[in-house]
Amino acid sequence: MIVPTRVLFEHAYGKYALGAYNINNLEQAMGLFRGNMESQAPFIIQISKGARAYTDKRMLEAIIRTADQIWPDALFAVHLDHGDEQTCYECIESGFYSSVMIDASHHPFEENVAITRRVVQAAHARGISVEAELGMLGGVEEDIKVDEKNAFLTDPDEAKLFVELTGCDSLACAIGTSHGAYKFSGSQGIHFERVAEIQKRLPGFPLVMHGSSSVPQEEVERINAAGGQLKGTKGVDPSHYLPAAKLGVCKVNIDTDGRLVWTRVHREYFRDHPSEFDLRGPGKIFMAEYAKFIASRNELLGSAGQLAAAREHAIKK
Repeated sequence: MIVPTRVLFEHAYGKYALGAYNINNLEQAMGLFRGNMESQAPFIIQISKGARAYTDKRMLEAIIRTADQIWPDALFAVHLDHGDEQTCYECIESGFYSSVMIDASHHPFEENVAITRRVVQAAHARGISVEAELGMLGGVEEDIKVDEKNAFLTDPDEAKLFVELTGCDSLACAIGTSHGAYKFSGSQGIHFERVAEIQKRLPGFPLVMHGSSSVPQEEVERINAAGGQLKGTKGVDPSHYLPAAKLGVCKVNIDTDGRLVWTRVHREYFRDHPSEFDLRGPGKIFMAEYAKFIASRNELLGSAGQLAAAREHAIKK
């Protein structure tokens, strides 16, 4: 059942975080739904601008609608990830999305406010929530590239002012994470003190953590053993998800890890079966492995086992 993102946030706030998982194809969707149902977790499906252009946006929407019929007990929201202004308007008009993210964080503060406010006005007129971003994460995600020297943390006072000026419904904060597989070096990690300061100024307001894949070293090692060349990768410590949730982080974006699972499965399969050419062989393995991965992350997010209570909350709303 597709529900408004704000309803999921209301139930999760201060208790657990919702896994926000990006999908691009059928196999990811199948593994995602299986993993969430196995762990009995509410969740958020994210569709990026790149995913919408990968085949045709209607294809992904049809896959999600079909999955909703296959798993009628599933509880989830559909979210546009890292949208520009025009893509946000397209998704708002489609009537399919529960929420949209407008990412104008690369603009000066005043322009970010103006763009976000326009999207908020259009979205709220249709009952759709808006996620905005303040501060800049380093790293690479699809067409978003920010050098580490240009990344900066979200200022708590500026965050409060930004929310007041824009009317956005949730805020993606730069708190030390970064996009892609190459996140941290040395002892770098999440700045929990910054999250706490933002929550103090915005009590009860949903925060979002981007760039939150853990980049499991076992996955990296297996990829490299099968011919990959991923070097020096380090991600977010997944044991930090729940402490962040207790500080108001309601949504944790996880994309890179799913790509690593896909890469590992396919590299190993064709290494071990060099005469095979049927895509369904590795596809079946990936769906099972991705479901297992999703369930494991939901345990760490605290969302596992929350499905029944979240559904009851959603029905009351």
